[in-house]
Amino acid sequence: MKILLASSEVVPFAKTGGLADVAGALPRALEKLGHEVTVFMPAYESISKSEFNVEPTGIELRIPIGHEIQSGQLLRSQLPDSNISVYLIEHAHYFGRSGLYGENGNDYLDNCERFTFFSRGVLESLRSLGSSPDLIHVNDWQTGLIPALIKCELSEHPLFREMASVITVHNLAYQGLFDYEKMAVTGLDPKYFNWQQMEFYQKLNLLKTGLVFSDAISTVSPTYAKEIQGAEQGCGLEGVLKNRAHRLTGILNGIDGDEWNPNTDQFLPVNFNSQFDLRSGNAGKAKCKHELQIESKLEPNPNVPLIGIVGRLASQKGWSLILPVLRQWLESVEAQWVILGTGDPDYHHVLSTLHRSYPTKLALTLGFSNEYAHRIEAGSDMFVMPSQYEPCGLNQMYSMAYGTIPIVRHTGGLADTVINVSPETLENKTATGFSFEDFSVGALDNAITRAVRMYYENRPTWNQLIQTGMNRDWSWNASAKRYEELYRKAILHHSLG
Repeated sequence: MKILLASSEVVPFAKTGGLADVAGALPRALEKLGHEVTVFMPAYESISKSEFNVEPTGIELRIPIGHEIQSGQLLRSQLPDSNISVYLIEHAHYFGRSGLYGENGNDYLDNCERFTFFSRGVLESLRSLGSSPDLIHVNDWQTGLIPALIKCELSEHPLFREMASVITVHNLAYQGLFDYEKMAVTGLDPKYFNWQQMEFYQKLNLLKTGLVFSDAISTVSPTYAKEIQGAEQGCGLEGVLKNRAHRLTGILNGIDGDEWNPNTDQFLPVNFNSQFDLRSGNAGKAKCKHELQIESKLEPNPNVPLIGIVGRLASQKGWSLILPVLRQWLESVEAQWVILGTGDPDYHHVLSTLHRSYPTKLALTLGFSNEYAHRIEAGSDMFVMPSQYEPCGLNQMYSMAYGTIPIVRHTGGLADTVINVSPETLENKTATGFSFEDFSVGALDNAITRAVRMYYENRPTWNQLIQTGMNRDWSWNASAKRYEELYRKAILHHSLG
């Protein structure tokens, strides 16, 4: 198949979240399956043209935005370690900014114009290149307009007539909502602004647009695909998703085995794998823990459990649960914590205060470091993710690949990847971590207590959990094959109308 993937962010060119990881890894996995893949993204100011060998194609794009014509350029680069072309759509005003979607916590006011330009630019580029993929795979609200443009404007065009579309929802909470006046920006007939297509409580909703007009829909875990059809996690779009449930599939993300592999990871003091004695433990991981404790200015004690947290300091990630538990544990339990993240200033303040009060028990870095994140995954004994909701989650998979036991809430991708410790799962050696159902302080405290008790009292069983998690296949191979199946279904749906 000839596949085009359009995304507002792609690793290693630009990233704010997991979308970029998927958009960078899935095309390479599809290429290995024999497909011809191209990637489109905006040419953000932050992308180094010299580092990524970005070159002009000589193609100028003239795109209608409302009543104006905006001009841009089509640039070309290549996805590292592949033969995949990455086309970057350049517009000095729209994408020549320091942020991808906004600055200082505020969205850009012209995001509708910016991503309409990008969406139309992708299709105009195909006309200029004379290219007709079998399928276009769009991601989140930023590219949700593309399936509508194909269905509503280009259904009779010879390049686009046979082109199927798939949209992947990475996080349903972000929908691309704009005032009705922005409908004119899209260039589509106002008749599509209705409750069944593009309208959402008197607003233009670009994610809903993509959900309605795509030939197939995917999201990033099977459990999340079920959850978003209910009111609690449907974010107001549960009716649309229920109506299109026959086109909705949950496909778990993989992780990049080239970057996240403890046996080859260049950021670790020593490398290690899953081959170790269950009684004596993993010597390489023990060394990584020792070095992490030193780097984090914690006492280098091999016997004290080291609990890691990496990620956004946001309510979605369960910080309303973590902070009360953390306070209690710092006061009364012999355990160490290492936290890396940035986000809500209120959480910054509380964590900084706790760090000052317990500097020997809590290591805190308010920011982000990819290298340090790798070392936390490798050196921690446990990793805490009590998310309120989690479409997929990657850190729990990184943790298991690195021999770190995840403690998670049973939701979304966390439910699909972490097998809870129980008498049955311990007996059949499938358990990989500790999970809990209720979004409550008590439930999280109980899960961490269960984990620490096993760590202290039953080290061979603890080491069995480590080995089971490390031996699971977290690569993109299986996920890419499921996308391949989804693409074939989408092409069939499209052909049948």
